[in-house]
Amino acid sequence: MADLTLSADEITASLVELPGWSGDTLGIRRTVEAESFPAAIALVDRVAVVAEARDHHPDIDIRWRKVTFTLVTHSAGGVTAKDLDLASEIDALVTG
Repeated sequence: MADLTLSADEITASLVELPGWSGDTLGIRRTVEAESFPAAIALVDRVAVVAEARDHHPDIDIRWRKVTFTLVTHSAGGVTAKDLDLASEIDALVTG
């Protein structure tokens, strides 16, 4: 079964439940700032484990202590429920 892309309105409504995330039909993103560069890399490592288990991988940009996660289901051509689910898991890793 193919992943269904979400409409702009569905994404906007869903992002209300994901503070710090923004985006549109092309992708959702969040930038977090870690305490240090090693802490930023450790966060990326934790996200990588979850992403690999889900076979759904974010685009990750690391700039010293700032890490930006961008989520889009490339195979579906837009944002799907998979992206929102992974965003929620990333949030748990950031705050946990």
